[in-house]
Amino acid sequence: MRGLSGVAAGGLVALFVVLLVGWTLTTRTGSAGPGTGMLVGHGLAAAAAVVAQVVADRRRDGVATLCSLGVLVLAILVLCGYWLF
Repeated sequence: MRGLSGVAAGGLVALFVVLLVGWTLTTRTGSAGPGTGMLVGHGLAAAAAVVAQVVADRRRDGVATLCSLGVLVLAILVLCGYWLF
């Protein structure tokens, strides 16, 4: 479970970096790109996922399982909320 949540946390960070680069390029060229709300939402989600993943990696009890599950739920919510709907 920790491995899967680690991949999800890394994916959220990578997605945020791609959006940040896209936002930077589109604001310089004046073309349409990701909005500030999308950028902030993905950044906060990525930061929360990394913190929860660090807790999950350092503990071996029920808190670690909850943190891993929280990372997966957060990734699903962000992907569904921003990209599907």
